[in-house]
Amino acid sequence: MQSLETITNWALRRGFVFPSSEIYDGFAAVYDMGPLGVELQNAIKRLWWREMVDTRPNIVGLDAQILMHPKVWDASGHTEAFTDPLVDCGACKKRFRADHLYEDATDKNADDMDMEQLGAALKEAGVKCPNCGKDAMGEPRTFNLLVGAEMGVIEGEKETVWLRGETAQGIYVNALRTAEAMRLQPPFGIAQIGKAFRNEITPRNFLFRVREFEQMEMQFFVRDEKMADEQYAFWRERRMQWLREVIGLSEENTRYHEHSPEERAHYATAAEDVQFQFPFGWKELEGIHNRGDWDLSRHSEYSGNKQTFFDQEANEHYIPRIVETSGGVGRLTLAVMSEALDEETLEGGETRLVARFKPAIAPVQVAVLPLSKKDPITEKSMEVFEGLLKGTSLRVQFDETQSIGKRYRRQDEIGTPFCVTIDFDSLEDDAVTVRDRDTMQQERVKIEELAAYLSAKFE
Repeated sequence: MQSLETITNWALRRGFVFPSSEIYDGFAAVYDMGPLGVELQNAIKRLWWREMVDTRPNIVGLDAQILMHPKVWDASGHTEAFTDPLVDCGACKKRFRADHLYEDATDKNADDMDMEQLGAALKEAGVKCPNCGKDAMGEPRTFNLLVGAEMGVIEGEKETVWLRGETAQGIYVNALRTAEAMRLQPPFGIAQIGKAFRNEITPRNFLFRVREFEQMEMQFFVRDEKMADEQYAFWRERRMQWLREVIGLSEENTRYHEHSPEERAHYATAAEDVQFQFPFGWKELEGIHNRGDWDLSRHSEYSGNKQTFFDQEANEHYIPRIVETSGGVGRLTLAVMSEALDEETLEGGETRLVARFKPAIAPVQVAVLPLSKKDPITEKSMEVFEGLLKGTSLRVQFDETQSIGKRYRRQDEIGTPFCVTIDFDSLEDDAVTVRDRDTMQQERVKIEELAAYLSAKFE
């Protein structure tokens, strides 16, 4: 696996990711997706939606809004308990995540420590300020991660609202309305892809920990504890299978991490992460949680509206239990880039940088390369290009800048699985050369058969 610095530089240079507001010296821990990055993320999201919604009769989609009633976040516990432990340097006044400092210094987990224990552990480990190097770290204290905003038109009378810290709450408050509209009874699921915000003080590791991010979440509602246990086991296995088989993460770089009772949220009866081995170590990629009936119980209490379903057979109202799968689009994108980017040495000692994306998620799936920028080669190449646009659903790029060798290397570097070259022989035999990214083998294919030939490669 390449270093994080190599991955970051490649992503910036090749148009996958841009620093937000870069011409104003940037805005820390906020990134814009470039032309290739947005195609990569959209491909991932389309596959996730197909897996979660399109192929499952009892899971439907939702698009809840970012702004919600402030009481939602009281009910969810975010205004009270959505916190990080922070510590200030008394010398340079810089602020840091206390648990991160301890984990970096000792390679031990700080999840089960309270503030007093964490403060003692930092002192015992001899942790100094990463910025100025002085032994001047204060005591850890909690800091709320919700991002606040003001809403209203009259100054002094504006109401404080929160940018959502997670997308799940939008699903919970719409659960009954969704079930009624779609004629659903548990077991059923609601899926959503949407933005969330966190007031990260010490964001780091490129796309891994940022202030504005996108989540892919599915909340599955079930009747009782037994069914919750069954669904938890099912989604635990299925999410790992999807990440490996569909997205292309390797078995050696993925693993399960079961939360200890101390790590779990107080309402969760079971929780497990799918972890990925990033260049900076094993970190959470996606979470699978058995949340019990806590969420709808809290919203029933805080809203005054009962969030119950009716079991006709048992003739009783009940609050369903929820099994959750939740992953970040940015984290998965970083994992995919980390897994795919490879540098290999060719015969003769030449090296090439190649992104081995699974064909289904490659930002560009086919590149059309005319050997010459002059007619009739260009005209023939445009015919091939337009034929692929109309005859396939593939993401196709027309690339005519620089020599054919440099274009091959450029397409390798952005992860294009197949390049189609139109040469002077194409004018005579109506055939093109198709080059495979991974093997670099070339095959001559008739133009009239090209769309079907390439489409079959992506089935």
